[in-house]
Amino acid sequence: MTIKLQQSRGIQLFRGYLDRAWQEMLAGEIRRAVELATPFTPTMPRSGRPFSVRMTNLGPLGWVSDKAGGYRYQATHPLTGEAWPPMPSAVVEIWERLADYPLPPEACLINLYAPSAKMGLHRDADEMDFAAPVVSISLGDDSLFRIGGLDRGDPTRSVRLASGDVVVLGGTDRLAYHGVDRIYPRTCDLLADWLPDGGRVNLTLRRVTLPG
Repeated sequence: MTIKLQQSRGIQLFRGYLDRAWQEMLAGEIRRAVELATPFTPTMPRSGRPFSVRMTNLGPLGWVSDKAGGYRYQATHPLTGEAWPPMPSAVVEIWERLADYPLPPEACLINLYAPSAKMGLHRDADEMDFAAPVVSISLGDDSLFRIGGLDRGDPTRSVRLASGDVVVLGGTDRLAYHGVDRIYPRTCDLLADWLPDGGRVNLTLRRVTLPG
């Protein structure tokens, strides 16, 4: 089921887009990839305050943040200096189905949410090509997703996301503010053998550079 989260056609929620078999396959692929690219805790550019979410990346480019360099994309892991592992084909397939964009994603940011983790209101504005959407895939425990407008002070609404849901931010709402207010622990057993205390894994697919 597809739900428009805004009055425009820029933000869409594909409720239950991934069935259980697809979720299990994708979770296994991501878990193996994470073993090659150890999750790290990014820090805020000005304060150096750590995020509550651990992260890692797949693909040619990865998103990182620290006090010294700020928000940015780079081709290597900030701790190991190694290139990011490639994206699994199952991840790229989701982009090809839903992004409505001719080029493949260049970055797959993996956010690992512990039961107490949150993500404050922000917008994905570190890319060069805003014509490409942001595709967000939820795995594991439910979360409370909050979406606003193009200005930080705009009114917001909240929607509960479940494992297998996919959100696409594009069009006029490509730069809309959004965040995660809370995780609902133990609402899904998909990642029980990986995250025994509960939690959520979110995959965010982005195109970073301009065509050509």
